[in-house]
Amino acid sequence: MPLPSRSGLGLKAPHYREILDDRPDIGWFELHPENYMGAGGPPHRYLGEIRRHYPLSMHGVGLSLGSADGIDPQHLAALAQLVARYQPEQVSEHLAWSHFNGVYLNDLLPLPYDDESLQRVSDNIDRVQQALGRTILIENPSAYIGFRDNSYSEPEFLAELVQRSGCGLLLDVNNVYVSACNQGFDALAYLAAMPMAAVAEIHLAGHALQEIDGTEVRIDDHGSPVIDPVWNLHRQTLALLGRPVPVLIEWDTNVPEFEVLMAEASRADAIAGELFDKAGKFSVA
Repeated sequence: MPLPSRSGLGLKAPHYREILDDRPDIGWFELHPENYMGAGGPPHRYLGEIRRHYPLSMHGVGLSLGSADGIDPQHLAALAQLVARYQPEQVSEHLAWSHFNGVYLNDLLPLPYDDESLQRVSDNIDRVQQALGRTILIENPSAYIGFRDNSYSEPEFLAELVQRSGCGLLLDVNNVYVSACNQGFDALAYLAAMPMAAVAEIHLAGHALQEIDGTEVRIDDHGSPVIDPVWNLHRQTLALLGRPVPVLIEWDTNVPEFEVLMAEASRADAIAGELFDKAGKFSVA
């Protein structure tokens, strides 16, 4: 079963008890599987209880799909075990790399959009999908610099990945906005070039604004409310999609009280309600 086309929230340990006590009216919860790769303990006890009441999405940060070393077999085995245990409605990962030659980096690093990268990432996605026995979603990254000799634009690269591997897409609208501001491209033109039929989920988040060597840089830190320009871009994204999809509010640093997160999720649901009727049909002229 797919995730419901409603808003969801990231599952955070400080909110476990409140979620179970109050059973908030939220569509689903997302978790980072790397936080649950231990055999047991309180995280699994709470997750098992929450799973009985809510759909789940697993959003990985450690597969390193762009790595020339390929997929770490131990990490993939642990993920497969977790997916088999909790049967999440969706599994997703980032278009990035984070390990090479046995060195693991605490970051999601960009890769060039050329034929070599395309083949490597496609092969890695195939291996993951075979191990999990399901299709996964790939998320567009936030970017601060670009490679000079790219053969593909990012939407073209993602479209080729979909074609070659059969994967779906997780469209992070905040990442589009951050990258567009940092690199000076048109966010709407980017969205118009995306293979929207493959989009099965949207992410929204807040970001930080910093000045680095006299240049204004937007940092994708997931530590504040979604800003109005990103909400506006989200509305335009849904109009391009022409259908509702699950929408996650990401808030991973400076995590606020649960009611603050619920207010953000309610805003996302309200926007979808303005654009689509109860049958999911686009209702705006």
